[in-house]
Amino acid sequence: MADRLSRITPQIEEYTKLCLANGPIDPQLYTKYDVKRGLRDLNGKGVLTGLTEISEIHSQEVVGGKAVPCEGKLYYRGVDVEDLVRGFIKEDRFGFEEATYLLLFGSLPTKEQLEEFTGVLADYRTLPTSFVRDIIMKAPSADMMNTLARSVLTLYSYDSNANDISIPNVLRQCLELISLFPLLSVYGYQAYSHYHDGKSLFIHAPRPELSTAENILRLLRPNKKYTPLEARILDVALVLHAEHGGGNNSTFTTHVVTSSGTDTYSAIAAALGSLKGPRHGGANIKVVQMFEDMKKNVKDWNDDEEISAYLKALLHKEAFDRAGLIYGMGHAVYSISDPRANVFQKFVQSLSEEKGREKEFALYSAVARLAPQVIAKERKIYKGVSANVDFYSGFVYSMLDLPPELFTPIFAIARISGWSAHRLEELINAGKIIRPAYMNVSEHRPYVPLDERR
Repeated sequence: MADRLSRITPQIEEYTKLCLANGPIDPQLYTKYDVKRGLRDLNGKGVLTGLTEISEIHSQEVVGGKAVPCEGKLYYRGVDVEDLVRGFIKEDRFGFEEATYLLLFGSLPTKEQLEEFTGVLADYRTLPTSFVRDIIMKAPSADMMNTLARSVLTLYSYDSNANDISIPNVLRQCLELISLFPLLSVYGYQAYSHYHDGKSLFIHAPRPELSTAENILRLLRPNKKYTPLEARILDVALVLHAEHGGGNNSTFTTHVVTSSGTDTYSAIAAALGSLKGPRHGGANIKVVQMFEDMKKNVKDWNDDEEISAYLKALLHKEAFDRAGLIYGMGHAVYSISDPRANVFQKFVQSLSEEKGREKEFALYSAVARLAPQVIAKERKIYKGVSANVDFYSGFVYSMLDLPPELFTPIFAIARISGWSAHRLEELINAGKIIRPAYMNVSEHRPYVPLDERR
């Protein structure tokens, strides 16, 4: 195979030149035809493409007829996420299952409903016979998102009603996937870690009485042990990542693919492909990598001037990956604050104390305080920039000893709840197939017979 690939390399190089010869489209044409690139206007506001009752992102208030940035708010089915988290923490219980129920069914469950729903998820948390051996253990991928997508598509073959898109059947499929995502993700990592890194292979069975967060830690760790605080913070992370409006890339992908009438497994696999992208689900890994570089290059972590100089170097493409970005700062919607980051920050400090990493937390806090000032000065951005949820999530996952390969799958384990709710909403509303328009800006030309081409 290597010889064959080497033989066709010159052709690939030539084909690449032909592709690039088409050239980029003149940027001025986007302005001329009022094209909203990225489905966003010049101010970054998303183009309205649909209606939803699932979640709401609030980042602006109208004052004197003008939109003014305000403290960010996130609502699940009308319930403030900060209130949701505060509620289950106060009652000393886990919240991801409750948040999932709320997103799917539109109301907060009673105690009896929550117990029943948690039991349903536990019953579904079982893979088909020999699935781990025949699918997950075969040809493990270095990228867990690809492994997860492959596993989801393969589950189609185990479903006798895979193509049935009636609401009861799709709901059943979604509940199964919500339950199985932790197993598919962790088992996929264990297989890769064993076959590629030579580590011991651990395949632990989930426990029905444990929460999703507890089961993730139990499945991942050789000794199955975890502290209450570790499980609590991972649970909060799952709640905060479960849903974020219908316009984010992977959720919009779910709507687009669902509108075609395809099966659940194909729709969720498409969403996974979207989330895998570094512009979407992979940002928290970049934050961790950026801080590792910062810790090597900033000698005094308590010196604001030295930290600010490093941040300035980032913006000027002189540090880390030279992309000109301070990862974890800023958001497409939020400006003054990301409510998810506000909630997370309180728990991060507690975990850093338990793990003996208070100095690192202090460095994160300093960057969160200084970066908006540096960005405002260097980039002349005045609308406001703040830390987003990715700023803290990667640090939390590292303190939980989660391997970087699982950072984005953890995001998917949470977001499958939101994707499921949006898939059901799209089907219930029986909308048209989503088909936006693209304008052709190339010239027409005559067909040339083969013998006359040069």
